[in-house]
Amino acid sequence: MSQAHHRKKHPEAVRQQLLEVAAKLSLEKGPSSVTLDAVSQAAGVSKGGLLHHFPNKLSLLDGLFDDLTGKFDRALAERMRDDPEPKGRFTRAYVAIWFLPEGMADGDQWKVLIVALISEPHLRERWRQWVERQLAENVGTDSALDAMLVRYAVDGLWLADLLGAPVMDPPARAAMLERLMVLSRL
Repeated sequence: MSQAHHRKKHPEAVRQQLLEVAAKLSLEKGPSSVTLDAVSQAAGVSKGGLLHHFPNKLSLLDGLFDDLTGKFDRALAERMRDDPEPKGRFTRAYVAIWFLPEGMADGDQWKVLIVALISEPHLRERWRQWVERQLAENVGTDSALDAMLVRYAVDGLWLADLLGAPVMDPPARAAMLERLMVLSRL
């Protein structure tokens, strides 16, 4: 009998490892390098083991999407729970998560996902639905024009960071953060 039959199986740990390896491959070598063979080999998991979790590349990207948006949902809920002012609460949480370096872990995996969103219509649609759901849940508190402006500014800054645009120096970044937080106090 092989070692695989004697070792303890940890399916969730294997699944997470596969997602992390796929993200790392995509960052280091580009999205086209994320093949099922490359991911299974780099993760040290049999192709059958990978196929058990992700039957194709799109399901692997869906898995990454689900993992990251789940983490994002939890981070938003935590920040919103700690904010006593209802008006603009969602927007301030959004700013804190995307704008501050410590706001969102897994930044490299988000970069991979953003690239995938650009190239995969299915994932773009899933992101659009996620955003629409968030906006609908917070329509009474975060639908003002200033709230929208703040979220779009944060999206633009995050995209500029992703693309390696000229880096904003820390004092300018701090001043921008302060201004965005003022605008979010609706």
